[in-house]
Amino acid sequence: MEDLAKLKSRAALASIGASAALTVGKLVAGLLSGSLALMSEAMHGLLDTGATILTWFAVRAADRPADDEHHYGHGKIEAVAALAETGLLMVLSVGVLFEAGRRLFGHEPAIVEATWLTFGVLIVSILVDAVRWRSLDAIARRTKSDALAADALHFSSDLVASALVLAGLVANSYGFRQGDTLAAIGVSLFIGIAGYRLGRRTIDTLTDKAPEGFTQSIRETVEAVPGVAEIEDLRLRAAGPLVIGELSVGVSRTLPVERIMGVKQEIARAIAAAHPDTSITITANMRVLDDETVIERVLMAAARRRLPIHHVTVQEIDGVKSIGLDLEVDGRMTHGEAHDVASALETGIRDELGADVEVDTHIEPMEIAELEGRDSGPEITHAITAALAGIAAEDGKVADVHDVRVRSTSSGLVVHYHCRVDPSRTVADVHTDVDKIDRRLQQQMRNVVRVVGHAEPRPA
Repeated sequence: MEDLAKLKSRAALASIGASAALTVGKLVAGLLSGSLALMSEAMHGLLDTGATILTWFAVRAADRPADDEHHYGHGKIEAVAALAETGLLMVLSVGVLFEAGRRLFGHEPAIVEATWLTFGVLIVSILVDAVRWRSLDAIARRTKSDALAADALHFSSDLVASALVLAGLVANSYGFRQGDTLAAIGVSLFIGIAGYRLGRRTIDTLTDKAPEGFTQSIRETVEAVPGVAEIEDLRLRAAGPLVIGELSVGVSRTLPVERIMGVKQEIARAIAAAHPDTSITITANMRVLDDETVIERVLMAAARRRLPIHHVTVQEIDGVKSIGLDLEVDGRMTHGEAHDVASALETGIRDELGADVEVDTHIEPMEIAELEGRDSGPEITHAITAALAGIAAEDGKVADVHDVRVRSTSSGLVVHYHCRVDPSRTVADVHTDVDKIDRRLQQQMRNVVRVVGHAEPRPA
């Protein structure tokens, strides 16, 4: 960005020098020859010189970073400078047109004596303007500078205007005395057209018009990001070389916070890849989507209250939904306190699904504090391993009990073990079989307070 700022500043300084030199040459040649067209071009060049000086100050000021008073930076200073140039062009166009009309409808045409100096100044001016126009236009496109674009437009109009003046002087030298005046009218009209084009572009910038086709392109880019349900609001505007704005998207409320943040990051990366010169603030709002299931809505009701639930079942009985779930609460709570928590959750589920929904909650204790423990001796581990293997062998659905770990805690023994099952069986069936083993072990060994069985797919 710093290199682009230096490039814009150097281009503006070079433009000042060229404008000043050509203005002096045109003014001298116009006064010596008496050509209204050439003097109008000299006045145009004088305004151009003042405009390019304004441009130089504008591009330097526009590249200053945002501050406490200008939160979006200073990019619009260039548009203000371009608007000032537009006003100057319009004033000059009207003035030249008025003088040309006075000469055209006067009693005698003005005498114009073109010399080699006059033609030489015009030819040099045309060549310089062509070089300036092409180079400034390229730099303006690269840096997206409104002020440099205004300068480039000026120089393209200078080129055409100088060509018209040259044609008028040639006609005058062949005896057509009104040729210079008609050329001046052509210059005036061309200056007016250039001013109109520049003014329209500048006003679009100052009134925060989004670049042509940019909004649709951003929409298509954002809609392609997975997780975006809808684009709620999109506002864009040009600010110097950048397009800045705000974007609000809707995402499913069932997504975890980490996933929502990930969606926002993916949107930012997609926009940056498609349009590097953008700075868009992204907001993600959670929305109820039409494809939410009843279970997802129940989980949302519990998540809002930061309550862990599991084993949610949904039934449809005579048109009425019946919800069953297991709720885990602090095991140190009194049952009265736990029942109040469960009742509040049931009310929240009815608020979500409807007042006629049946909700039944099974309250389970949850260990809040960490249990301090130690590995049990080999005798206890061997005994529990044998018991697990014997229970598993009764129906043969669970096999190869291994990696048995037994820890002694103040509450009793905690057992962890791995086993193998047929990988083609359903999760529900495997859970039932493993749960049966856990309960049987606790029945056989009363000091076992917790059993965690991990089922692994049996190798082919």
